[in-house]
Amino acid sequence: MRWDPGLYGRHAGHRGRPFFDLVGRIGSPSPRSVVDLGCGPGELTEALARRWPGATVRGIDTSVDMIGAARRRPVLPNLRFEVGDLRDYAPASDDVIVTNAALQWVPGHEELLVRWSGALPEGGWIALQVPGNFSAPSHALLREHAASPRWAEKLRGVLRHDDAVGEPADYLRLLLAAGLEADVWETTYQQVLQGEDAVLGWVRGTALRPVLDVLTPGEAADFEAGYAELLRTAYPRGGHGTVFGFRRIFAVGHRPA
Repeated sequence: MRWDPGLYGRHAGHRGRPFFDLVGRIGSPSPRSVVDLGCGPGELTEALARRWPGATVRGIDTSVDMIGAARRRPVLPNLRFEVGDLRDYAPASDDVIVTNAALQWVPGHEELLVRWSGALPEGGWIALQVPGNFSAPSHALLREHAASPRWAEKLRGVLRHDDAVGEPADYLRLLLAAGLEADVWETTYQQVLQGEDAVLGWVRGTALRPVLDVLTPGEAADFEAGYAELLRTAYPRGGHGTVFGFRRIFAVGHRPA
């Protein structure tokens, strides 16, 4: 799947806030090795490198475009980026593992978390955040539109459904079963987006990417026109902008020294 770093970054403030809410719960004072799995264009990984200047910090992402954007960032001596599949990641010496808004793209990611959590060294931390809004109108209407007679054959099997992530209790049980101390919570951010068809603009950078990957430009424009009409009813634009509630799920695990 192709990603557009510029399009993704248009809502950097809203997309970045959950990351800082997540890593703010990591209590490691001086880790040796930190990895950011699904690092995207790299600005948030850079924040990890600045927080822990004595650590080796790696950002890993499957997208060549995202890693290309990350490598164009200012060079920090303790930071590097690499293309890689999260499913191939094998914990070695990493004592802080961060994965922010990435695991929803990985079917069966709970098995990966079991493996990563089990390999966490004494004193190590693992922190994850995934969107919990797959039943929200933005996503439900996307699946509904994709399943309509006009698009069903072309888009069958393209979109993930509301089982793409677990519930908070699922991640809590997983971390506890690995012998970790666990801190799990959820937050719904009431985001005010600006501009015409603001919610469509948001999902173009994320949830809509699989659809855009398989449609021609003409088909994509046709699909978006119908989807935008549905979104305008679900998310009416007001005097201050368009309110877009976004639920996110957080989990942090720590193996005591």
